[in-house]
Amino acid sequence: MALLEVKHMTHYFGGLRAVHDYNLAIEAGQIRGLIGPNGAGKSTIFNLITGVYTPTEGEITLNGVNLIGREQHEIASMGIGRTFQNLRLWRHMTVLEHINMANYSHITYGLIGAFFGTPARYKQEAEIEEKSHRLLKLVGADKFADQKVTNLPYGILRRIEMARALAVEPKILFLDEPTAGMNPEELKEMMSIIRHVHAELGLAIFLIEHRMKFVMELCERIQTLVFGEVIAEGTPEEIQNNPLVIEAYLGKDLDT
Repeated sequence: MALLEVKHMTHYFGGLRAVHDYNLAIEAGQIRGLIGPNGAGKSTIFNLITGVYTPTEGEITLNGVNLIGREQHEIASMGIGRTFQNLRLWRHMTVLEHINMANYSHITYGLIGAFFGTPARYKQEAEIEEKSHRLLKLVGADKFADQKVTNLPYGILRRIEMARALAVEPKILFLDEPTAGMNPEELKEMMSIIRHVHAELGLAIFLIEHRMKFVMELCERIQTLVFGEVIAEGTPEEIQNNPLVIEAYLGKDLDT
Protein backbone atom coordinates (compact mmCIF):
# COMPACT_ATOMS: atom_id res chain seq x y z
CA MET A 1 0.00 0.00 0.00
CA ALA A 2 1.29 3.47 -0.93
CA LEU A 3 1.68 6.05 1.83
CA LEU A 4 -0.75 8.43 0.09
CA GLU A 5 -3.32 7.25 -2.44
CA VAL A 6 -5.73 9.33 -4.47
CA LYS A 7 -8.21 7.45 -6.65
CA HIS A 8 -10.51 8.88 -9.32
CA MET A 9 -10.68 12.32 -7.71
CA THR A 10 -12.94 14.79 -9.54
CA HIS A 11 -13.99 18.24 -8.42
CA TYR A 12 -16.39 20.88 -9.68
CA PHE A 13 -16.64 24.54 -8.76
CA GLY A 14 -20.29 25.15 -9.55
CA GLY A 15 -20.66 23.91 -13.11
CA LEU A 16 -16.92 24.17 -13.88
CA ARG A 17 -14.92 20.95 -13.74
CA ALA A 18 -11.55 21.81 -12.19
CA VAL A 19 -10.10 18.31 -11.72
CA HIS A 20 -11.08 15.13 -13.56
CA ASP A 21 -10.35 11.51 -12.59
CA TYR A 22 -7.08 12.32 -10.82
CA ASN A 23 -5.01 9.42 -9.46
CA LEU A 24 -1.84 9.48 -7.39
CA ALA A 25 0.24 7.05 -5.34
CA ILE A 26 3.17 8.33 -3.28
CA GLU A 27 5.49 5.87 -1.57
CA ALA A 28 7.31 6.63 1.69
CA GLY A 29 10.44 8.68 1.03
CA GLN A 30 9.59 9.39 -2.62
CA ILE A 31 9.93 12.81 -4.29
CA ARG A 32 7.10 13.47 -6.76
CA GLY A 33 6.45 16.47 -8.98
CA LEU A 34 3.31 18.00 -10.48
CA ILE A 35 3.73 20.34 -13.44
CA GLY A 36 1.41 22.06 -15.89
CA PRO A 37 0.54 25.43 -17.41
CA ASN A 38 -0.99 28.19 -15.30
CA GLY A 39 -4.60 27.39 -14.43
CA ALA A 40 -4.16 23.65 -14.96
CA GLY A 41 -5.50 22.84 -11.48
CA LYS A 42 -2.27 22.02 -9.65
CA SER A 43 -2.92 24.04 -6.48
CA THR A 44 -6.54 22.83 -6.52
CA ILE A 45 -5.23 19.26 -6.23
CA PHE A 46 -3.10 20.26 -3.23
CA ASN A 47 -6.12 21.96 -1.67
CA LEU A 48 -8.33 18.92 -2.22
CA ILE A 49 -5.85 16.52 -0.63
CA THR A 50 -5.12 18.78 2.36
CA GLY A 51 -8.75 19.52 3.19
CA VAL A 52 -9.17 23.09 1.93
CA TYR A 53 -11.83 21.72 -0.44
CA THR A 54 -13.82 18.49 -0.35
CA PRO A 55 -13.68 16.49 -3.60
CA THR A 56 -16.93 16.05 -5.52
CA GLU A 57 -15.93 12.43 -6.22
CA GLY A 58 -13.09 10.06 -5.43
CA GLU A 59 -11.01 8.64 -2.58
CA ILE A 60 -8.03 9.98 -0.63
CA THR A 61 -6.24 7.85 1.96
CA LEU A 62 -3.10 8.30 4.05
CA ASN A 63 -1.71 5.03 5.39
CA GLY A 64 -5.07 3.50 4.47
CA VAL A 65 -7.06 6.06 6.51
CA ASN A 66 -9.68 8.16 4.73
CA LEU A 67 -8.95 11.91 4.57
CA ILE A 68 -12.12 13.14 2.89
CA GLY A 69 -14.31 15.22 5.18
CA ARG A 70 -11.57 15.88 7.73
CA GLU A 71 -10.54 19.38 8.79
CA GLN A 72 -7.25 20.82 7.61
CA HIS A 73 -5.66 20.64 11.07
CA GLU A 74 -6.66 16.96 11.37
CA ILE A 75 -5.02 16.13 8.05
CA ALA A 76 -1.88 18.00 9.12
CA SER A 77 -1.73 16.08 12.39
CA MET A 78 -2.14 12.81 10.49
CA GLY A 79 1.02 13.48 8.51
CA ILE A 80 0.68 16.01 5.69
CA GLY A 81 2.52 19.33 6.02
CA ARG A 82 2.37 21.98 3.32
CA THR A 83 3.52 25.35 2.13
CA PHE A 84 1.45 27.73 0.00
CA GLN A 85 1.97 29.44 -3.34
CA ASN A 86 1.49 32.79 -1.60
CA LEU A 87 3.39 33.22 1.67
CA ARG A 88 1.21 33.04 4.78
CA LEU A 89 3.38 34.63 7.45
CA TRP A 90 2.47 37.17 10.15
CA ARG A 91 4.26 40.49 9.94
CA HIS A 92 4.34 41.15 13.69
CA MET A 93 5.90 37.80 14.65
CA THR A 94 9.51 36.70 14.78
CA VAL A 95 10.83 33.75 12.81
CA LEU A 96 11.10 31.62 15.95
CA GLU A 97 7.54 32.47 17.01
CA HIS A 98 6.23 31.19 13.67
CA ILE A 99 7.86 27.80 14.17
CA ASN A 100 6.95 27.62 17.86
CA MET A 101 3.31 28.23 17.02
CA ALA A 102 3.28 25.30 14.59
CA ASN A 103 4.93 23.13 17.24
CA TYR A 104 2.18 23.93 19.74
CA SER A 105 -0.03 21.42 17.93
CA HIS A 106 1.88 18.77 19.90
CA ILE A 107 1.48 20.20 23.43
CA THR A 108 -0.12 18.03 26.09
CA TYR A 109 0.07 20.15 29.26
CA GLY A 110 -3.53 21.37 28.84
CA LEU A 111 -5.38 24.36 30.29
CA ILE A 112 -4.18 23.80 33.85
CA GLY A 113 -0.57 23.89 32.70
CA ALA A 114 -1.23 26.99 30.60
CA PHE A 115 -2.87 28.92 33.45
CA PHE A 116 -0.71 27.86 36.38
CA GLY A 117 2.69 27.38 34.76
CA THR A 118 3.23 23.77 35.78
CA PRO A 119 6.62 22.05 35.43
CA ALA A 120 5.15 20.07 32.51
CA ARG A 121 4.41 23.31 30.68
CA TYR A 122 7.92 24.73 31.11
CA LYS A 123 9.48 21.42 30.11
CA GLN A 124 7.39 21.15 26.94
CA GLU A 125 7.92 24.76 25.95
CA ALA A 126 11.68 24.34 26.30
CA GLU A 127 11.48 21.24 24.11
CA ILE A 128 9.40 23.13 21.54
CA GLU A 129 11.91 25.97 21.36
CA GLU A 130 14.78 23.51 20.96
CA LYS A 131 12.91 21.73 18.16
CA SER A 132 12.14 25.03 16.44
CA HIS A 133 15.81 26.01 16.44
CA ARG A 134 16.69 22.58 15.05
CA LEU A 135 14.21 22.95 12.17
CA LEU A 136 15.44 26.45 11.36
CA LYS A 137 18.99 25.15 11.25
CA LEU A 138 17.86 22.33 8.95
CA VAL A 139 16.61 24.88 6.37
CA GLY A 140 19.51 27.29 6.89
CA ALA A 141 17.51 30.02 8.63
CA ASP A 142 18.55 29.64 12.28
CA LYS A 143 20.53 32.91 12.38
CA PHE A 144 17.28 34.80 11.68
CA ALA A 145 15.37 33.26 14.60
CA ASP A 146 14.91 36.50 16.57
CA GLN A 147 14.09 38.74 13.61
CA LYS A 148 10.61 39.73 12.47
CA VAL A 149 9.71 38.32 9.07
CA THR A 150 9.15 41.81 7.60
CA ASN A 151 12.90 42.42 7.74
CA LEU A 152 13.92 39.36 5.72
CA PRO A 153 14.47 38.67 2.00
CA TYR A 154 11.97 36.59 0.07
CA GLY A 155 14.18 33.52 -0.28
CA ILE A 156 14.57 33.28 3.49
CA LEU A 157 10.81 33.60 4.00
CA ARG A 158 10.32 30.52 1.80
CA ARG A 159 12.68 28.59 4.07
CA ILE A 160 10.78 29.74 7.15
CA GLU A 161 7.50 28.56 5.66
CA MET A 162 9.09 25.17 4.98
CA ALA A 163 10.36 24.91 8.57
CA ARG A 164 6.87 25.72 9.84
CA ALA A 165 5.41 22.94 7.67
CA LEU A 166 8.02 20.52 9.03
CA ALA A 167 7.04 21.38 12.61
CA VAL A 168 3.87 19.27 12.30
CA GLU A 169 6.19 16.25 11.79
CA PRO A 170 4.76 15.25 8.39
CA LYS A 171 5.16 11.96 6.60
CA ILE A 172 4.67 13.88 3.35
CA LEU A 173 5.69 17.48 2.71
CA PHE A 174 3.66 19.35 0.06
CA LEU A 175 5.56 22.26 -1.52
CA ASP A 176 3.50 24.64 -3.65
CA GLU A 177 5.94 26.45 -5.98
CA PRO A 178 8.83 26.57 -3.47
CA THR A 179 11.05 28.64 -5.83
CA ALA A 180 8.42 31.19 -6.94
CA GLY A 181 9.96 34.66 -7.16
CA MET A 182 13.51 33.45 -6.51
CA ASN A 183 16.63 34.47 -8.37
CA PRO A 184 18.97 31.76 -9.79
CA GLU A 185 21.18 31.71 -6.70
CA GLU A 186 18.23 31.34 -4.33
CA LEU A 187 16.86 28.59 -6.57
CA LYS A 188 20.10 26.59 -6.25
CA GLU A 189 20.04 27.05 -2.49
CA MET A 190 16.41 25.89 -2.27
CA MET A 191 17.16 22.75 -4.26
CA SER A 192 20.04 21.98 -1.89
CA ILE A 193 17.79 22.57 1.15
CA ILE A 194 15.05 20.28 -0.15
CA ARG A 195 17.59 17.52 -0.80
CA HIS A 196 19.04 18.03 2.68
CA VAL A 197 15.60 17.91 4.35
CA HIS A 198 14.72 14.78 2.39
CA ALA A 199 17.98 13.06 3.35
CA GLU A 200 17.81 14.05 7.02
CA LEU A 201 14.13 13.32 7.69
CA GLY A 202 13.43 10.60 5.09
CA LEU A 203 9.97 11.99 4.40
CA ALA A 204 8.13 11.94 1.08
CA ILE A 205 7.87 15.21 -0.87
CA PHE A 206 5.21 16.25 -3.39
CA LEU A 207 5.88 19.54 -5.15
CA ILE A 208 4.36 21.90 -7.70
CA GLU A 209 6.88 23.90 -9.66
CA HIS A 210 7.16 25.92 -12.88
CA ARG A 211 10.95 25.76 -13.11
CA MET A 212 11.39 22.67 -15.30
CA LYS A 213 15.09 22.22 -14.60
CA PHE A 214 14.34 22.24 -10.87
CA VAL A 215 11.66 19.56 -11.22
CA MET A 216 13.67 17.37 -13.58
CA GLU A 217 16.71 17.32 -11.31
CA LEU A 218 14.84 16.80 -8.06
CA CYS A 219 11.89 14.46 -8.71
CA GLU A 220 11.79 10.71 -9.22
CA ARG A 221 8.43 10.77 -10.99
CA ILE A 222 6.42 13.63 -12.47
CA GLN A 223 2.82 14.17 -13.49
CA THR A 224 1.77 16.73 -16.10
CA LEU A 225 -1.64 18.31 -15.61
CA VAL A 226 -3.61 20.17 -18.29
CA PHE A 227 -7.15 21.47 -17.71
CA GLY A 228 -7.47 19.34 -14.58
CA GLU A 229 -6.44 16.06 -16.24
CA VAL A 230 -3.15 14.17 -16.13
CA ILE A 231 -1.85 13.87 -19.70
CA ALA A 232 1.46 12.21 -18.81
CA GLU A 233 3.23 10.55 -15.89
CA GLY A 234 6.69 9.09 -15.68
CA THR A 235 10.36 9.64 -14.98
CA PRO A 236 11.93 13.02 -15.78
CA GLU A 237 13.36 11.60 -19.01
CA GLU A 238 9.98 10.23 -20.07
CA ILE A 239 8.26 13.53 -19.35
CA GLN A 240 10.88 15.56 -21.23
CA ASN A 241 10.38 13.44 -24.33
CA ASN A 242 6.60 13.09 -24.19
CA PRO A 243 5.00 14.81 -27.21
CA LEU A 244 1.84 15.67 -25.24
CA VAL A 245 3.92 17.47 -22.61
CA ILE A 246 5.93 19.32 -25.23
CA GLU A 247 2.71 20.40 -26.95
CA ALA A 248 1.20 21.55 -23.63
CA TYR A 249 4.18 23.82 -23.10
CA LEU A 250 4.02 25.10 -26.69
CA GLY A 251 7.44 23.74 -27.55
CA LYS A 252 9.13 25.33 -24.55
CA ASP A 253 12.54 23.83 -23.79
CA LEU A 254 11.87 21.61 -20.77
CA ASP A 255 15.52 21.86 -19.69
CA THR A 256 15.07 25.49 -18.64
